[in-house]
Amino acid sequence: MHIADPGAAPGRKAFSVDQFCSDHGISRATFYNLRQRGKGPTEMKVGTRTLISVEAAAEWRRRMETETSAA
Repeated sequence: MHIADPGAAPGRKAFSVDQFCSDHGISRATFYNLRQRGKGPTEMKVGTRTLISVEAAAEWRRRMETETSAA
């Protein structure tokens, strides 16, 4: 599955975990499973919130595509 650019929403600089999951078509359980295995996107903490920058989301998609094509 190829996602064109979910980070293209006007003015969006970062995703919450819920936004990231929704925009990338994965469940929260899958997100946390990927994170536990070291395969999740790079995260940042802002106060108590966990956010994923648009750039980190794009880099994660590239990594996932590379891993998929190498398999």
